[in-house]
Amino acid sequence: MEQSPRHRARELALQGLYALESGQEEASEIIDHVIANDDLSEKTLSFARDLFTLVTANTQWADDQIARLAENWDLRRIATIDRTILRMAIVELKKMPDIPVKVVINEAIELAKTFSTSQSFSFINGILDRFAKDMESAES
Repeated sequence: MEQSPRHRARELALQGLYALESGQEEASEIIDHVIANDDLSEKTLSFARDLFTLVTANTQWADDQIARLAENWDLRRIATIDRTILRMAIVELKKMPDIPVKVVINEAIELAKTFSTSQSFSFINGILDRFAKDMESAES
């Protein structure tokens, strides 16, 4: 099955955020090197860059949400890749309201299945489901 361009953009953003978290490169270098792919349209690359930038600008807020929702879990004990996927999805849910909640959660689950352990996707699904329900309750 062929990946959608947006899914590939999320993969690039995830790889960039993981590299940033690992201290491998500065954010501007990551945008220039990681989030650059000739196979994707400029619109899709722009989405990847925007997502990367939004997550880097809202990391502390996202971490606060994860810590609140991941009861009995110390944020530092959550695997870096899982924490990064959660940050991306939570920021996308909050800051990109034009993208349907189900799409964001499904994309996060797919990223976890590809880049993390076989148990991670259910943990990520649970956290994101709670976040989405909290957002829905706050809006009503």
